[in-house]
Amino acid sequence: MSQQAQAVRAGVAGPNKRVANGRSRAWIHFTTAALLPAVILVVWQWFGAAGRINPLLLPSPAAIAEAFGRLTVSGELPKQLGYSILRASIGVLYGAGAALLLGALVGFSRTVRKILDPSMQLLRLTPSLATAPLIILWFGFGETSKIVIIAFGAFFPLYMSTVESIRSVDNKLVEVARVLSFGRGKRLTRLVLPASVPGILSGLRLSIAYGWLALVVAELLGSQTGIGFLMSHAQTNSQPEVIFVGVIVFAVIGKLIDALVVTIERRLLRWRDSFGGN
Repeated sequence: MSQQAQAVRAGVAGPNKRVANGRSRAWIHFTTAALLPAVILVVWQWFGAAGRINPLLLPSPAAIAEAFGRLTVSGELPKQLGYSILRASIGVLYGAGAALLLGALVGFSRTVRKILDPSMQLLRLTPSLATAPLIILWFGFGETSKIVIIAFGAFFPLYMSTVESIRSVDNKLVEVARVLSFGRGKRLTRLVLPASVPGILSGLRLSIAYGWLALVVAELLGSQTGIGFLMSHAQTNSQPEVIFVGVIVFAVIGKLIDALVVTIERRLLRWRDSFGGN
């Protein structure tokens, strides 16, 4: 075989080998991560089948899987999940929109910051569970109160990130903008906001996560639809396996949403060079 052919073959084999090694590492990582949960499930199922655990306190994995299948086939779980996702999306949209607007105003204007930020910090340190009964008192048990609770939970992570991202823009860039005679509006759109995008996207990720957590509180407090309602109804009827289904659905959907936001963030920030860790 000629040297040229050997070089071509080596060039083709190199990327293929890297892909195979990457897949092998991913499989090893997945197996290692799944090992502990698998052991816990096996032990849990064994104790449940042996009657060593009260099923009203801790149903077996088989019972939870059976409830999951039953609720899915009947259409009840997809229907209630649809209500929850729609409710969370509307609440996060309102909360994130308000956070971006107020965060930009507070971050860009020293006067607005002195007037508005102390009140925002006071509200930020107020627990959501403490404000939820008050919101229900003001807006009733309807859909409006649930949207407000979710929006309140989603507001502060993005508000804080927006303010800090704008305030931490490199002062040298601001000086360059002044030399170039950029007006206030041009400085905001051409310099401050683009430089703040990474921090704002990180805040958006937290905002969606906190909004999803606030959804649980909103739906457990008197809702007639959603996964939280399903869990509350199951508690009333002593169906712990359905409660576990709700907990698992909340956790899995939350993780999927977070992974989607991370993927979007990485695609939007491909231009940014950063240290990724060892």
